[in-house]
Amino acid sequence: MARLQTLLHAHPTLGPLAVLVLAVALFSVLNPRFLAPANLSLVLAQVTVIAILALGQTLVILTAGIDLSVGAVAVFSSIVMADLATAVGLPGPAALLVGFALGTGMGFANGLLVTLLKLPPFIVTLGTLSIFFALNSVVSGGATVRGADMPSIMTWTGSTVSVGGFGLTLGSAIMLVLFACLAYALRSTAWGKHVYATGDDREAARLAGIRTDRVLLSVYAIAGALYAIGAWVLIGRLASASPNVGVEYNLDSITAVVLGGTSLFGGRGGVAGTLVGTLIVGVFRNGLQLAGVQVVWQGFAIGLLVLAAVAIDQWIRKVRA
Repeated sequence: MARLQTLLHAHPTLGPLAVLVLAVALFSVLNPRFLAPANLSLVLAQVTVIAILALGQTLVILTAGIDLSVGAVAVFSSIVMADLATAVGLPGPAALLVGFALGTGMGFANGLLVTLLKLPPFIVTLGTLSIFFALNSVVSGGATVRGADMPSIMTWTGSTVSVGGFGLTLGSAIMLVLFACLAYALRSTAWGKHVYATGDDREAARLAGIRTDRVLLSVYAIAGALYAIGAWVLIGRLASASPNVGVEYNLDSITAVVLGGTSLFGGRGGVAGTLVGTLIVGVFRNGLQLAGVQVVWQGFAIGLLVLAAVAIDQWIRKVRA
């Protein structure tokens, strides 16, 4: 057990990966349709938006913070993009750029409140959650913008390309590229090392010469940009921009990060684990649905997985002692 504990501490993705493989094997035995290319395509498409949002959430949690405004930023960005492209008549690319800038700005605002006022990230993002959802209601007026009324580039991410019988949406392709880029940045750049150091021990990182406030600002700004990209993918997924979605995105993104082996205490984990954690949620929900399990019990199973993941993380962290 001590060797396993040390191994999982050094490679936090191994545990979630083993769970994913076992889940795929189990559900493929319970229902042969699970491994059908069409069903696997559906699983990936269903988790794409949450995966992108969880990518930003991972950066925040790596710094020992948490972001409860994920859903509000994504939905508000999608509404602004759609309204600019329809009601205002802005060209599609310009509307997207404004939406990306808005998402980045909202993330940057979270970072400023955390660094300048020294407020806990939980409190900051809980407050901005309400603010952004309120602004979303004001701007949208509660109305959904149809994809048919938008320029084609707004719903472009919902297009599907066939790869050997497997349907890959362009939104999923964007998601995989984002994961690859962030994985490289965290593993192979000074910025990535500073993110881990800040999350592991912020004061020690500051004394070592790392400008921790700048690191935190960059993390929250990049997270906001990722949420805005997720908003674009969301529009393509729904073929519309609705102000009434996103309530569950906060918990779903945190669930994916935790299941992926990233520690809620910061400084340990990575985006590869987050991708695996997102797939675990998607596989369990799809597999249980094919097995005829009621929705309420699907949520029950996901909740048990989260509790188990946090308990295992606590056990793994003791290896430092």
